[in-house]
Amino acid sequence: MRPDAAGAGPTEPAEPLFELAVGSAAGRAVELVYTPTLADVADAMRVAMRHGDFRQLRWALPPTAALALFVAGWDRFGYGVMGPAFQTVLAGLGLFAGLLWPLAPWVSALRVWPAVVRRGDFRTRVDGDGVTCESAAGTPSGGAEAAGVEPYCDAYVETARQFVLFPSERPDVWVALPKRGVSDPADVDRLRALLDRNITRM
Repeated sequence: MRPDAAGAGPTEPAEPLFELAVGSAAGRAVELVYTPTLADVADAMRVAMRHGDFRQLRWALPPTAALALFVAGWDRFGYGVMGPAFQTVLAGLGLFAGLLWPLAPWVSALRVWPAVVRRGDFRTRVDGDGVTCESAAGTPSGGAEAAGVEPYCDAYVETARQFVLFPSERPDVWVALPKRGVSDPADVDRLRALLDRNITRM
């Protein structure tokens, strides 16, 4: 999904927005029709953060928050060396660090959400060659080249609500495929099998 891409009305059949890295593999194409939700975008942002440049924060923030709260509480109810002002600041930093990771995907999603809404409903086709997206606002233009990356996906993550495909070196450039978009529940298994034959599950 490229929420920042502008487009006119659909005209000719679209070239794949992303190619699947390994190339054509046997398997029937899977089509999805869906309206993106804020939860979809936040879910994809969470995947991008876990596998991108900020993945270290996933492990660093919880112990940092726990340590800051422990020291603030220990000083407040124990030695009282730092004083109330420093205790308050330290406790605030601990709470901020504890809330940053779960809230960050939603903050990022809210930032791009207006552009996603403008695109409207999506129709996406996935086959062994790649991913083709069309929306009510037209076919996304620019593709991955506009973001300065190779136009292929070589990795994906499955969450409870969707499949998130991305180049492993740039997980912040992604396409999300909500499971509710398939017309036949069995297509979820077909899509998973198609992805497994072509790219790497993370």
